[in-house]
Amino acid sequence: MGTVYAIANQKGGVGKTTTAVNVAACIAEAGYETLVVDVDPQGNATVGLGAERTGPGLYDALTGAVPAAQAVRASGIPRLSLLVSTPDLAGATVELPREAGSEGRLRELLAPIRDDYAFVVLDCPPSLGPLTVNALVAADRVIVPVQTEYFALEGLAGLLDTLGLIQRELNPRLTVAGMLLTMHDARTKLAQDVEREVRTHFPELVFETVIPRNVRLGEAPSFGLPVIHHDPHCAGADAYFSLAKEVAARG
Repeated sequence: MGTVYAIANQKGGVGKTTTAVNVAACIAEAGYETLVVDVDPQGNATVGLGAERTGPGLYDALTGAVPAAQAVRASGIPRLSLLVSTPDLAGATVELPREAGSEGRLRELLAPIRDDYAFVVLDCPPSLGPLTVNALVAADRVIVPVQTEYFALEGLAGLLDTLGLIQRELNPRLTVAGMLLTMHDARTKLAQDVEREVRTHFPELVFETVIPRNVRLGEAPSFGLPVIHHDPHCAGADAYFSLAKEVAARG
């Protein structure tokens, strides 16, 4: 059975989509069939993998208009498939809470196809709304990107409380695979201080790999490519290859 990872943090701009796209690309590069599910109505993972935001997509599968297998499409990268976010997905944030048991909809949708992939990566929206809850209920593990700036620390406690609630009430198998320090500029005292704080408070959870601030990481989505295909020798690509190895090692 494929392992499902959610990339989640209610704070925006911390590197969730960059992490989802690039970890998935590294796993595919290692020879494993991988699926990215763009759960964010903004559709950045879809665009970052060079796909059009046209149906069928995740919204069509969630509403039962098409089976999940028919909504999945190939990306331009070998062994990497994609379930895209279309503009209609924004409506799911309103529609899902109206239905009893809706927090398990994504889990049910993925059940028939998850065995087709070694890894499924869910790119969550920057909120703790119904789409993120659906992703966390569907996931086996969650990776939490943490930007090495002050405000990134503020929401961690709330996020961990939410994860604990979902573990108790909806998905007891959910575990935190790790916290990932992102957009790190080792030259600044602030980044050093935030890294020290996070590692002190969560010593067992923080990945050794740190994702640096890197121009190539920022520009790769404009080419519709993961950074390992845009510039495989840059610092950002090296960091995500290292992270993928850590993720695999943690099981």
